[in-house]
Amino acid sequence: MELWQLDATDLAHLIRSGRASAREAVQSALARLDAVNPAINAVVRRLDDEALAAAAAADAARARGDALGPLHGVPVTTKINVDQQGHPTDNGVVALKDLMATEDSPVVANLKAAGAIVIGRTNAPPFSMRIFSDNALHGRTLNPLDAAITPGGSSGGAGAAVATGIGAIAHGNDIGGSVRIPAHCCGVVGLRTAFGRVPALNASAPGGRPIGAQLMSTQGPHTRSVRDARLALAAMARGDRRDWKWADMPLAGPAPARPIRVALVPEVPGGSTHPAQAAAVRQAGAHLAAAGYRVEEVLPPEIPQVVETWHTLLATDSALGLWPLMQQVGDDDAKAAMKAWLDLYPPVDLAAYAAALQRRDALLMRWLAWFEQWPLLVTPVLCHLPPAQRSDVTVEGQREIFDSMRAALIAPLLGLPGLAVPVGRHGALRTGVQIMATRWREDLCLDAGEVIEACEGVVVAVDPAAR
Repeated sequence: MELWQLDATDLAHLIRSGRASAREAVQSALARLDAVNPAINAVVRRLDDEALAAAAAADAARARGDALGPLHGVPVTTKINVDQQGHPTDNGVVALKDLMATEDSPVVANLKAAGAIVIGRTNAPPFSMRIFSDNALHGRTLNPLDAAITPGGSSGGAGAAVATGIGAIAHGNDIGGSVRIPAHCCGVVGLRTAFGRVPALNASAPGGRPIGAQLMSTQGPHTRSVRDARLALAAMARGDRRDWKWADMPLAGPAPARPIRVALVPEVPGGSTHPAQAAAVRQAGAHLAAAGYRVEEVLPPEIPQVVETWHTLLATDSALGLWPLMQQVGDDDAKAAMKAWLDLYPPVDLAAYAAALQRRDALLMRWLAWFEQWPLLVTPVLCHLPPAQRSDVTVEGQREIFDSMRAALIAPLLGLPGLAVPVGRHGALRTGVQIMATRWREDLCLDAGEVIEACEGVVVAVDPAAR
């Protein structure tokens, strides 16, 4: 097996035990990048020299007998919308191509502190506001399973990179599905962490963020194994007191009553669900039931109201702040996609916005009470099949996409963790599910994900040239 084929857990073990060096691991990952990235355009800024220098330092640290982090020598990627010292936080926007970061965002700093070595920066749409990873600055990222459909967004470069073996862990972030949707589209594992779990801020953007982003955006990893998602979570979650949202919570909570109850929602209220996605949810339920979970088809509270509230808050925030900026510096497709969204969900006045915030509070109370009875919830990631490239530039196309995304919007509005794992297949694509739990209980999601993975098999990196 080539080193790039290993997951982070096995690779870190080989490096710590001296059976492989960090330099060999980075060289293997860069060779894989050479082999597959031209076909998919997932990594849009290569960091070869910097990564090889970090690998040499990592090997020297091991030779000295220094304490080694859990990701020592493991090649990873970071997304272009977070600060990484010495590199632009360009957000896929031509006008921001020279916005150089003077320090690392906490999530990048945490990965480095754990010993990870960043080999490249992955693509995203302008301002990370589409489920397509395409922009005028870096071009379009293609799905390694099917180039005609989206690799997901906004962390589509991250999902495609991990799916093809460019690094064992790819950083992403999620305000409406931007970790889970690329993981689903590319057939890998994606963890949206709970609100406040991973510290996040960009010193390059000192003006702060709108309320919706403050309340809903989280960071998380893409990986090819569930155990790597657990390992990456522990590394990313190291605290940073500059982020007021970060909470010092344990990574594992008290054991719930046994058998653990799991609510399945194969058909998500508020729209249609493709039979293949519904079948994946039921198959995941069968895997969990066989492992001793108590599984039933049960609806949680008021899903359509949750989805509507997400749109009210995010669309109003975007109309007031991001939309004027997008009109000035965004590319044509990004502007068309955002306009289509705002045509579907126009901004509301102050009274309606305040009412939506109050409604969110009430929904959150009802959902947290519901999770006391049903510790785990399994739904589709997307209710439809992943859409064809550029489907969102018309109102009707955007309507279809947001109908598909409605299950993905639950976790952001309520600050919940969500784990995307592949289950089943539909042609060349993987179908899959997301596993949600109450706040701070990523551990329950990961435990269930490992059960499903044991039945479905660990993800193997794909070669886009063979598709």
